[in-house]
Amino acid sequence: MAEEAKDAVPPSEESLVTSLLTEIFTSPINIFLLGVCVVLIYKIFRPSNGSGAASGPLEPPVPKMKRQDMNLAQLKQYDGTGEHGRVCVAVNGKVFDVTRGKKFYGPGGPYAAFAGHDATRALATFSVNDVKEEYDDLSDLSSMQMDSVREWEMQFTEKYDYIGKFLKSGEQPTEYSDEEDAKDTKSNKED
Repeated sequence: MAEEAKDAVPPSEESLVTSLLTEIFTSPINIFLLGVCVVLIYKIFRPSNGSGAASGPLEPPVPKMKRQDMNLAQLKQYDGTGEHGRVCVAVNGKVFDVTRGKKFYGPGGPYAAFAGHDATRALATFSVNDVKEEYDDLSDLSSMQMDSVREWEMQFTEKYDYIGKFLKSGEQPTEYSDEEDAKDTKSNKED
């Protein structure tokens, strides 16, 4: 028996790899798991070309709003229920047109309470119910909450169109020229 062990030739690395791959790819469970991985990787890395094939029909693009500052009464008109269907939200003193995210911020959406309101406090406290019906100076928020607000503001700035400042009662709006609107449109197209 000792002689048989001496005479046995150890398998080569190549044959070990071949037998291992054969075992892996012939097991039904492994083939199924490989298929699941391929599908998940495809869904993660597939280009989002806006064709709507995976997510259903797309709504027609909404023309960009004219640059304007708004007080709370003006902002409330943009809650998604008006004739124009637009949705605007104020975050940290800035008004954003979030109409592209209407399924989130529009009527029936999970964040519909933000539509036509200043959402700053709600975003700072992570509570959809913390939307105020009057101008909120935010002076009682902690530094951590204000850091969170600034992060939300950056996200809104990257994702949605900036419309103008959110005005306190009695504050005068800025008069924006058509050149500023054109400049904003051009810079958004370059991004």
